[in-house]
Amino acid sequence: MTRASLEKQPQAVAAMFDDVAAKYDLTNDVLSLGQTRLWRRAVAQAMDVAPGERVLDLGAGTATSSLPFAAAGASVVPCDFSLGMLREGKKRHPELPLTAGDATRLPFADGVFDAVTISFALRNVHDTDAALREMLRVVRPGGRLVICEFSHPTFAPFRTVYTEYLMRALPPVAKSVSSNPDAYVYLAESIREWPDQRALAGRLRGAGWSSVAWRNLTGGIVALHRAKKAAADGS
Repeated sequence: MTRASLEKQPQAVAAMFDDVAAKYDLTNDVLSLGQTRLWRRAVAQAMDVAPGERVLDLGAGTATSSLPFAAAGASVVPCDFSLGMLREGKKRHPELPLTAGDATRLPFADGVFDAVTISFALRNVHDTDAALREMLRVVRPGGRLVICEFSHPTFAPFRTVYTEYLMRALPPVAKSVSSNPDAYVYLAESIREWPDQRALAGRLRGAGWSSVAWRNLTGGIVALHRAKKAAADGS
């Protein structure tokens, strides 16, 4: 299986990411025209982790996204369901406790993290709502969530240009830098099918998260959603 369908069968998606692990970070930098670094910086700022906090970085891939949290003094656990990604990440960052896990059945006890984040991976989970509930389960009362995910540009003419880039320009660019360009056809399709900012906020509330908000990055190509788990006193 080289390209997962939009049915998002877990084994097929994991195999797809296993296949692109070695060049995944490079390919993303090229396809995003360098924007991935700015988006990661925005996630780190939104998380605002303190030294000693326990952070779950879900869908962490090669653990590149985990580095800002470790640098801030947090105890970060990079978690992913692609063993190929984790193996590549362990080669690069042997000091981090990379952990295999399914977002819909996380291998952690209740309330063990101060914060959880997931970047550009939620749309690849076969049951989004189950994943949102699991993230809620593993954070403590008062804990926080930051989701960084592709979304819908807010300016209609730009949205048209962006969609054309995804479906026409992205595959040939991916072919020149990726070991599995078909995987990036799936990724383009999954971005196009993903719910918009308001719809994802509604799903967060439906999963039990409170104080849900979002802000757009790069004109809405990416949205940064934030939420909290209600404290024990209901605040």
